[in-house]
Formats: sequence, structure tokens, C-alpha cells
Amino acid sequence: MSTELQVGTKAIVKVPSSSANLGPGYDTLGLAVTLYDTVEVEVTESGLEVVIFGEGEEDLPRDGSHLVVKALRSGLNAADVEAPGLRVVCTNAIPQSRGLGSSAAAAVAGVAAANGLAGFPLDEDQLVQLSSAFEGHPDNAAASVLGQMVVSWTTVPVDGRSLPEYRARCLPVHPDVRATALVPDFHASTQAVRRVLPSHVTHSDAAFNVSRTAVQVAALTNHPDLLLEGTRDRLHQPYRADVLPVTAEWVNRLRNRGFPAYLSGAGPTIMVLHTDPIPEAVLDDARDQGLRVLPLEIAGPVEVEVTQA
Repeated sequence: MSTELQVGTKAIVKVPSSSANLGPGYDTLGLAVTLYDTVEVEVTESGLEVVIFGEGEEDLPRDGSHLVVKALRSGLNAADVEAPGLRVVCTNAIPQSRGLGSSAAAAVAGVAAANGLAGFPLDEDQLVQLSSAFEGHPDNAAASVLGQMVVSWTTVPVDGRSLPEYRARCLPVHPDVRATALVPDFHASTQAVRRVLPSHVTHSDAAFNVSRTAVQVAALTNHPDLLLEGTRDRLHQPYRADVLPVTAEWVNRLRNRGFPAYLSGAGPTIMVLHTDPIPEAVLDDARDQGLRVLPLEIAGPVEVEVTQA
């Protein structure tokens, strides 16, 4: 029989944004960056109240279909606890549908809040599993759970009935690495951008990406001088260039100047991983073209603070 949480118990979650793929590491590599959503969950006597501030406040649902609420309920079920009612307040700074892991952050926030309310019975592997299930791949969610850089993978069961297993490990990023995001003012649908990818790739392109993924891991952890080479890709970015022309233009412009730029997740955000500052004139040009410039650092893991009634 599930334990009922005490009314008035509250969890406050600070969850970092994330960038996935990092160039060649398609659905595998992820990076947490210092752009945060904050979610406050309080156990109430009954019902559900959802309050939203910031990004998405005009569009996101305010009922049980909200991703934070769905993930929260999944986490409570996994922790074997129940809440008679819930008040959920989301303060969002992560742009929606821009390739910065807003959906994964919402899933992580809900699961992490549930874990905190229940007294932290779930470990990091379980948090990665539960939050990644909403995405169908673990790169963004694992980065928001664990912080820093993650290498992630999915094990598909051979019995055809069991759920996929989502796994990840965190690697510390070299302290000299910084991130700058250039965020266009339009959305990108992950499903639509995935549809342009081919069903088959050549052996040479696959080998190219395997090698550059290895280089990228080395670059981010110990050899940041290799970041430009480590962000090269042949599996997804070339195919997405036609549907994300602004993104492709800026990735090329930055790379031609020697800055390791790539398409963040499914886009349309351009992410640059660098040790030398990007010239202000370049950033001003981006702003003049309607891109939001976000100077970022590498972030730590999701944070949860709990207060008892």
C-alpha cells in the first residue's frame, strides 16, 4: 500500500538546460548548461493547480497533460507514494522547442520533485530511466539529471515486451570550456526535423561520426583544442540544413572563423563550445539578425530542496 505524503510538504527543483548530439554524437552525447527552469511542487489537500511563468506561459497546458505533472506522477508511482493534491508552479527560462532540452528538463523536474517529496528513494540511474522514457532517448534528460557532459545509450530488450533501458554516465568537462547559444525566434519540431534524415547512411559516414564522437569526448574532457574537429558531423546536420537555413548559415559562419559551432539537438539553436571569446562584432551581427545570444557555462546536476510541512 502506498504511503500518502503529508499536506504542506514542498519540493523546489532547479533543473539545467541541455544541448544534445554536440555535433557527431547523435542521440548519445549531451551537455548541461547554465540556463534553468525552476519548479515548485507542494502537496495539497486535493486537486491539481498548475501555474506557469516565463517561457511557454501562454501555450503550455495547466492540467494533468502538462509534462511536469505527468513526470511527477510517474516519479511518485515509482517511489510508491501518493499525494492527495498538488500545486505545481513552473518558472521557465529554457526556450521551448529550440533544441535546448526544454521537454527533457520538464520531465527531469517532475521526476526529481517526486523523488524529493518521497524522501529521495530513487537513485540517479532511476531518475535517468524515468525521465528519459518521456523522450525516447536519454541524452538531454541524462544531462539535466547528472550535469556536465554525459555519454548515454539505450538498450532495447530482445523479448519485444519489456521497456527500453536508458543509461548514462557523467564525465567532467574541462574547466576552460564555455558555451554560447544563438537562439532563433522560431520553433523547430523534433519530429519534423527527424523526418528529413535518411534511413541508411554510408559506411564511410558512419565511421566518420564514430571517430569524431570519440574526438569530442576527448576534446570536452581533456583536450579542448580539438573541439572544432570534435563537433564535425555527417549523419544529421547536413540533411537538416535545408529545413533550418538560418541555423545552417550561422553554423557555417562561425566554423569558418574557427569556432566549434553545431546544431543543438534538433535545433534551431546554434551552440558554440569554445575557450576563446567570440568577437562582440560577430555576436552583435547575430543579434541584428534576430538571434538571442546566451553566454553560458557548463552546469552541474539537477538540484532539489525539500521542506516539510
